[in-house]
Amino acid sequence: MTGDERDPFEEPYDGPVPDGVDEAAVDRMRLVAKVMDDAVRLPGTDFRVGADPVLGVLPGVGDVVAAGVSMYIVLESARLGVSYGTLVEMLANVTIDVAGGAIPYVGTVVDVVFKSNRRNLALALDDLADGASETVFASVEDAAADALEGAADATEDVVDAATPDESHADDGDGPVKIPIEVEDEHAE
Repeated sequence: MTGDERDPFEEPYDGPVPDGVDEAAVDRMRLVAKVMDDAVRLPGTDFRVGADPVLGVLPGVGDVVAAGVSMYIVLESARLGVSYGTLVEMLANVTIDVAGGAIPYVGTVVDVVFKSNRRNLALALDDLADGASETVFASVEDAAADALEGAADATEDVVDAATPDESHADDGDGPVKIPIEVEDEHAE
């Protein structure tokens, strides 16, 4: 591993929240990661477990509920501006956790050991600390701004086309007459 890469089994990034990042959102992400992966210390050890392996005991539905909660960290990370590559890596972590957790008996051990939420929190905070360049919501916001600007330009063009041009105005003093052809119903 190079000096810039983090060991995913280490403690999550606990450095300062980068400037411009919503600290309340980061606190919520930390809370979800703690509840799902590290809520309770096993007596006599330094090992911690969370709600993820407990939910995983419920056949079928437990892993789906745990995945839904885990997706909160991924979605919040996207909103905060985490890069595409990091988001894909985070989705892979959730997928591994769900797939591994779905295996009978072994799944609980996978849920206890893998800790996808802690990994995803560390990935998101590392990426935000590095200053992600191309982000999901930044590009969506840019696209929306471009679309609104294009719509405003199109509206302006329509208004300009509908406004009579004074250089071609009728020189008469009266109202503009528009010829209308009417069929005579009595004509044979």
